[in-house]
Amino acid sequence: MAEDWKAGGFGLYLHWPFCAAKCPYCDFNSHVTNSVDHDAWRHAFVSEIERAGRNTQGRVLHSVFFGGGTPSLMDPSTVEAIMDAVHRTWPIANDLEVTLEANPTSVEAQKFTDFRSAGINRVSMGIQALNDPDLARLGRMHTATEGLSAFETARNTFERVSFDLMYGRQSQSLIDWENELSRALALGLDHVSLYQLTIEAGTAFGDRYKRGKLAGLPNDDLSADMYALTQDICTDHNMPRYEVSNHAKDGAQSRHNLIYWRYGDYIGIGPGAHGRVTTGGIRMATEQSKMPTAWLDGTNREKQEALSGKDQAVEFLMMGLRVAQGIDLQRFETLAGYAIPQSRIVELVDMGLLHATESNIRVSNQGFTLLNGVLRTLLSD
Repeated sequence: MAEDWKAGGFGLYLHWPFCAAKCPYCDFNSHVTNSVDHDAWRHAFVSEIERAGRNTQGRVLHSVFFGGGTPSLMDPSTVEAIMDAVHRTWPIANDLEVTLEANPTSVEAQKFTDFRSAGINRVSMGIQALNDPDLARLGRMHTATEGLSAFETARNTFERVSFDLMYGRQSQSLIDWENELSRALALGLDHVSLYQLTIEAGTAFGDRYKRGKLAGLPNDDLSADMYALTQDICTDHNMPRYEVSNHAKDGAQSRHNLIYWRYGDYIGIGPGAHGRVTTGGIRMATEQSKMPTAWLDGTNREKQEALSGKDQAVEFLMMGLRVAQGIDLQRFETLAGYAIPQSRIVELVDMGLLHATESNIRVSNQGFTLLNGVLRTLLSD
């Protein structure tokens, strides 16, 4: 149990909290500001890496992920300084994956060559839609033409490029989504993240929804049809689902996100960043100060909480069943100190929601549409 994290690997997440504008659907920890002291932020990120490294000496680092916010607004020199610190701090896997999330505007695309020189080898682009009216409704700052142009620039610059699309948008029909997704996959992608638009409390869309001002959202039946169609189209393009919302060709899966889903250890650095770090045989849940000013100040920057074996087992199950390959039952039992009751597994198998062997359980195609219910059944007291 003390070395359980090794089954999932070891990664580093860095959160850049700033955006040029706040999208109306976004509930991430992102902030709009007129000016950023890049020198101060560069110094703070490097000092946090050095601090974290003292507790994880000798580990091989498998991935680095710059998320946000909009990390492509960072100075490439900040990314370079961070990557220099990373290489000083940990042994590096030969196939280290270094991802940066990017908005597909022409201004940010101009920085791609510098980001590559700084050490980025994978970009994840927030395309979100391929038509201008929907991009405007989503509050995006790029046009469809700009998005596709930035994608081409990224593909000619980086070894690997992924992009996000959102479905279940206002007044979007099933045939609209079929045409849009088919058009996207025809671009020759090897990884795509496909999310249904969700209305979150505390967002601009959440406020509009409460006032009855967000018309044309799909009902449950249309949402289910869109999800099922997504699986069919991606499978036909040799990009099967490897996680609830992520599709990839063989070998192109996001290594960093797989660390989360396989319940490895990962350090979280930056405002609001979460981590899971095992030290001295104890897995700690870490959370850094959420507000950028408080985080940059450095006072009480991180809080930590020890996770019990049962807590770890629950997280392992909830993360692992998001992935098509499922989870190892013995690993769950080792963490929890008890086995999942066989009667619950049999019940879900009989309902067609789960596949099971003596050593593994994984969610079926039907089960993915009812994943929360599957988890509730397996974890019920």
